[in-house]
Amino acid sequence: MNTNLMVRMFAGIFILVSLALGVPESPIFVSKYFLWVTVFVGANLLQSSFTRFCPLEMMLKKAGVREA
Repeated sequence: MNTNLMVRMFAGIFILVSLALGVPESPIFVSKYFLWVTVFVGANLLQSSFTRFCPLEMMLKKAGVREA
């Protein structure tokens, strides 16, 4: 698995988990403030599409994951 796929996987997991924890209708609701995680991940994906700067991708490269 390469860095590009792992960044997408991490983003998807974080968004789904934060929605499950932040939406009141969810059976595992904790607090509405978990929705800020969704906002943060979305904003980071948006800025990385313009700037090509992604902190997670940099960490994965240092961890030895091969590039896309």
